Amino acid sequence: MSTEIKAPQFPESVADGTVATWHKAVGEAVSRDELLVDIETDKVVLEVVAPADGVLTAIHKDVGETVLSEEVLGIFEAGAAASAPAPVAAEPAPTTPDATTAEAPAGPGGAASPAARKAASELGVELAQVRGSGRDGRITKEDVEKAAAAPAPAPAAAPAAPAAPASETLQRLPGVGQAEGERPERRVPMTRLRASIARRLVEAQQTAAMLTTFNEVNMQPIMDLRARYKDEFEKAHNGTRLGFMSFFVRAATEALKRFPAVNGSIDGNDIVYHGYYDVGVAVGTDRGLVVPIIRDADGLSLAQIEESIRDYGLKARDGKLALEDMAGGTFTISNGGVFGSLMSTPILNPPQTAILGMHKIQDRPMAVNGQVVIQPMMYLALSYDHRLIDGSEAVRFLVTIKDLLEEPARMLLDI
Repeated sequence: MSTEIKAPQFPESVADGTVATWHKAVGEAVSRDELLVDIETDKVVLEVVAPADGVLTAIHKDVGETVLSEEVLGIFEAGAAASAPAPVAAEPAPTTPDATTAEAPAGPGGAASPAARKAASELGVELAQVRGSGRDGRITKEDVEKAAAAPAPAPAAAPAAPAAPASETLQRLPGVGQAEGERPERRVPMTRLRASIARRLVEAQQTAAMLTTFNEVNMQPIMDLRARYKDEFEKAHNGTRLGFMSFFVRAATEALKRFPAVNGSIDGNDIVYHGYYDVGVAVGTDRGLVVPIIRDADGLSLAQIEESIRDYGLKARDGKLALEDMAGGTFTISNGGVFGSLMSTPILNPPQTAILGMHKIQDRPMAVNGQVVIQPMMYLALSYDHRLIDGSEAVRFLVTIKDLLEEPARMLLDI
């Protein structure tokens, strides 16, 4: 029985998507729940799986094409068997220049899967030079990647031929055999996620009156508390490790309660004050920056916050974040310190009006009671929308976070 393979139903905030990769070729056998195709949206990559055991019989949307919500991507035949290889004739039949065959010939120049064609375009590989390892000689994405990584073959003992232009060499084997003085370039299209990030960041700078205030926090009290209780914490909470981020999330939610404007947003000429605290935690991935949301963070324990951060980190690494994981949010925390950043000015995540930037912990000499003491210090940065948040309010908000982190008991005593 034939079944239409459709794109997922997109939420209202997502207008369309792009076919990123077909994991199966036409005629290839597929098992139930096996991945068929990836659809890339502005925020996440959505996976479409096989509804049953069978065969993919047609592809209607190729790699790179735009698809709408629930649009047909291809046709699936449930219960069918994969097409058998064509028998090999005793002698090759003559062909004409315009002759075509239903099955791809084996060896170099065979038919390529959509994923292989996309990879070849990105890596600058000539498909005619790739030997396919798939069914009936079909070229797979892995074949293209191997061809791109292979060293250039040694020249045969023959009269020297004119050297290929540098641009042609670059397209064929990027980064391989670069001649002295060459200035290679490779142009690839932005992914939808990267384009969306670029658009939103520019929008934030153009539409908000963004300003950044700075402070620093002594991390010694948090480090001592963590060192003292981390083993007991891990045993008591089924292996969940006690990190620094949960303290920052807790301190931020307590500070947001005291300064409601920092937890608000601007909608036209209206100010929206949110009575809940959904804190986004920025996570860097190979595809770009994503911000999953910790819902109702004010009602969560440190262990629950750490569990949420860990689960989101694993999902982000594996590309499994769902749209609902990143929808909404009233405040964002970004930790550039994990990459070694000492100071930065984070950009707002619209429509939010503030974002907290964490940075690298570094030992620095500090004056304490008239004495110079080496302490582990971290610079904090709060970028905020001056249309809603006054400078004094932003400074006091950041000082509140500093005080809560330097005296963690304040978070437990609510003082």
